[in-house]
Amino acid sequence: MKQVWIVGGILALIAVVGAGLLAGTKQVTEPTIKANLRADRLAQLHELIPHGRYDNDLLQDTIKVRDQAHLGATAPITVYRARKDGEPSAVAFRTIAPDGYNGRIELLVAIWADGSLAGVRAISHAETPGLGDRIETAKSDWIRQFSGHSLGTPPAGEWKVEKDNGAFDQMTGATITSRAVVEAVRKALEFYSLRGREVLFAESGSKTAAKD
Repeated sequence: MKQVWIVGGILALIAVVGAGLLAGTKQVTEPTIKANLRADRLAQLHELIPHGRYDNDLLQDTIKVRDQAHLGATAPITVYRARKDGEPSAVAFRTIAPDGYNGRIELLVAIWADGSLAGVRAISHAETPGLGDRIETAKSDWIRQFSGHSLGTPPAGEWKVEKDNGAFDQMTGATITSRAVVEAVRKALEFYSLRGREVLFAESGSKTAAKD
């Protein structure tokens, strides 16, 4: 019986020490993890909205929006708002293309205040390596083709891939992925047009504007 108590005590001591080490490690590493996450998100945004085009805190000046019809997501998505001298200069939607070949594709769609596209980037996806994964800028320039376009440029009927008689090139062997991204970008532009600067820049700080 004495041995049982000794073994139990040792195990309890190990558990307490282990928990303490985990708690200490979390406390030490958490600030670094948060700083790295912030740096990664800013780097993604700066690919589309250069630092000289805004002077506010992009990661703090956000709004949550929900509009499944236009943004394809049932959950609210984040919109980063860029301002220069207090005036709106751009927004960046962290939106999704729900119908990629292997599921949802998370995108960053940045739109200048005049409604033209600053650019599009793939944030995360599960598309097929060697085919659909060429939406990444590290693997091809395909996704860069959206920069400068807007609703009306091309006309609404041409917001499709070339295979569907549209204006946008599709990735060879990855038409479904290409279609999904083109559609998601068009919807983000439509959402911006419908809601516009008046709503997206109406509130200061992090707010939620929902529209089902």
